[in-house]
Amino acid sequence: MIYVCVPVHNEARTAGLVLWKVRQVFTAFQREYQLLVCDDGSTDGTAAVLATYARVLPMTVVTHGERAGYARSLEELLRLALQRTDRPKRDCAIVIHGDFAHAPEAMEEMVKKLESGADLVVAEQLREIGPTPWSLRVARRLTPRLLPIAGVRDTVSGYLALRLTVLRQATRGDAPPGHSLLSTDGWCANAELLARLAPHARRVETVSAAARYDLHQRPSRVRPWQELVAAWRARSVIRAVRAATAATTVTLVLLAAPLRGQNDSSRASAGLPIGAVVEVPPPPPSPVPFRVGERLRYQAKYGIFNVGTATMEVAGLDTLRGVETVHFVFRIVGGALWYHLDQTMESWVGKRDFRSRRFLQDTDERGRQWHRGYEIFPDSGFYREEGKDSTFPTVAEPLDDAAFLYWIRTVPLDQGKRYEYRRYFRPDRNPVIVTVVGHERVSVAGHKWNAIVVRPAIPNGRGIFAEKADARMWLSDDDRRIMLALQSKFSFGQVTLKLKEYAVPEQP
Repeated sequence: MIYVCVPVHNEARTAGLVLWKVRQVFTAFQREYQLLVCDDGSTDGTAAVLATYARVLPMTVVTHGERAGYARSLEELLRLALQRTDRPKRDCAIVIHGDFAHAPEAMEEMVKKLESGADLVVAEQLREIGPTPWSLRVARRLTPRLLPIAGVRDTVSGYLALRLTVLRQATRGDAPPGHSLLSTDGWCANAELLARLAPHARRVETVSAAARYDLHQRPSRVRPWQELVAAWRARSVIRAVRAATAATTVTLVLLAAPLRGQNDSSRASAGLPIGAVVEVPPPPPSPVPFRVGERLRYQAKYGIFNVGTATMEVAGLDTLRGVETVHFVFRIVGGALWYHLDQTMESWVGKRDFRSRRFLQDTDERGRQWHRGYEIFPDSGFYREEGKDSTFPTVAEPLDDAAFLYWIRTVPLDQGKRYEYRRYFRPDRNPVIVTVVGHERVSVAGHKWNAIVVRPAIPNGRGIFAEKADARMWLSDDDRRIMLALQSKFSFGQVTLKLKEYAVPEQP
C-alpha cells in the first residue's frame, strides 16, 4: 500500500488537479494507494473541492478548524499512515504538496527505488521551471547548505517517499505521549524530517525532479529571507537530532554485542560483523491444503451424456503490484446439440492474506464472446472494471468466483451449519452463503471418498454459484479438501462435474 500524504492550505485552484494527477499516475503504474489529505484551516473553498474528489477517489480528509501549520499537518498525515498500515516493512508513504510545485510523475521512479531496496527516497528539486524571484532562487540554494543531511543535496525539497518501518523506528522513542516529531516549520521542517528518518534507513537514494513554478495558481507564500534566518537558527536542531540518533545507534550496538552464542559463527561465515543488527524475515504463511502444481481434471455430464471437461489448476506464483500472489485457473469446455460453452476464469490472490487482486473471465457461449476484467485493490477498498473509467467500492477481504473455489477448502465446515461471508468483491452480491448439507460416500477418479456436501450461493450473482443455479459441491473429508464434484444448473439443464484425474504435489 502506498499512502500519498498531501498537506494543503487554501489550494482550491490546484488541490483537485494534483489529486487527479496522482490517480492518473497510479492508474498507469498500477499500485495500490490511498490519498491522505490534511486541510489546514483553508478559507477559500478547498474543503468543497476535497469533498468532491473524496467521493470518487480512495481518499481520507483530515480537517483543522484553525490553521496549525505545515509541520503539524505533515506529521499528522504520516502518523495516520503508520497507524493504518499492517505491513510497515512493505508499505510506504509519499509526501507531495498540493500547489503543483512537486511533479506527480516522479512518484513512479520513487516507488521503483523503494521496491529495489531503498528505505528513503528524496526528489531533489535542483532546477526550476517558470519565473521565480531572484531572492527565492538564492534562498532556495543557500538553505540546504545550512541544513546538511548526508547523501542528500536538496534537504528542503519536502517531496519524499519512505518505507513506513523507518517512520516507526524514528517515532518509537516518543516520550511523553503526544510528543511532536517535528519542532520546526516550513523548509526547516523538511530538513528536520530527513534528519530524523535518514539514520534509520538502510539506504537513502535521490531522484531528480523540477520545481514547477510555472503551474502555480497563486503567489508564493515563501518569505525567502525569513526562511534563511529560520534555517540559520535551526542548525542547532539538526545537529542535536544527528547527535541523539548517533548516540542511540552506539547504544544499540553495545547492547547487541554481548548477545553471542551459536549464531555468531553463522554470522561470521556470512561476512557479517558480530553484534550487527540482522533483519529477521517474516514467518512463512500459514499452510493451505493446496500447492503450486495441483491440477484437477473433471468430466462434465448432462444426465448420462458426457458433454465436456473442466480443469482446476494452481498455475503458479506471481508478483502483482508488489504483492506475492497465487494464480488460479478454472476452465470448462463443452456443450451439446445447439449449446456450446468455453469459459476460463483466472484469479490472483495474495499468498499471505488470501485476498483477490485480479480476476479475469473469458466466455464463449453459443457463439457469443465476451471478456470481463477486474483489478481489485483490497487495501484501498475499491476495484476497477476494464472499460469503465471509474472505481467501485469493495469489501475488506475480497474474493472472486475462481478464488472462492479454493478458499472454501480452507474454512471450517460443520455438519448442518449455515455460514454467511461478506467476502464477494462486489458488495451488492453479498453475503456468500455456504450451507453444509451433510456427508456422503462418493466414488470418483477410481477411489471411494468420504465427502462433505455443501451448497454455496451468491445472491444476485451470476454463473455457477448464482442462487438460482442451486449449486452443490462435494469436498474430500480430509486435510486436502479436494473438490470431488460440482453440480450446477445452466440455462439448458443441470450439469455435474466429476473428478477424473488429479495431480497433487507431495508435501515437502
